[in-house]
Amino acid sequence: MDFFEVLTTRRSIRSFLRDPVTQEERDILIKAGTLAPSAMNRQPWSFILVDQRDLLQAIAERHPHAQFAARAPLAIVVCATPAEAAGGFWPQDCAAATQNILLAARALSLGSVWCGLYPAEDRVQLMRDVLHIPEEHVPFSLIVLGRTEARFVEAHRHNPQKIHHNIW
Repeated sequence: MDFFEVLTTRRSIRSFLRDPVTQEERDILIKAGTLAPSAMNRQPWSFILVDQRDLLQAIAERHPHAQFAARAPLAIVVCATPAEAAGGFWPQDCAAATQNILLAARALSLGSVWCGLYPAEDRVQLMRDVLHIPEEHVPFSLIVLGRTEARFVEAHRHNPQKIHHNIW
């Protein structure tokens, strides 16, 4: 699959088969996350791979928009270590890592969806509680993923009214 097919057909998928995500696929997903750009190349991220059924169930029960995590084979939580970031740019760094994982998932024909955590303090705290994340790390995003029977259709989001040249 070429890069632009990955971009145009990446969708938020919320229905998953129970089939596991292989170790090779997991390695590719994490590698994609670590290849994201970061301010001054500080890479202030960590990744938690969650495949334990009771933890996925706890996430599904407590996150207001991630009930489908209970049926997914894998979730990845992207965490930041703000003390390691350059100039406070850790949200941008972790967003880039998250996007890379989403694109890699699509390239692997896996469905995925980004469930927001940061800056919603209640969601950050629920992840800290469920996954025992230390205070110096901030749970930034929750990516739920797995094989799916959902169709990947091309998105048409180009809007010329949102494009400006030189000045607004």
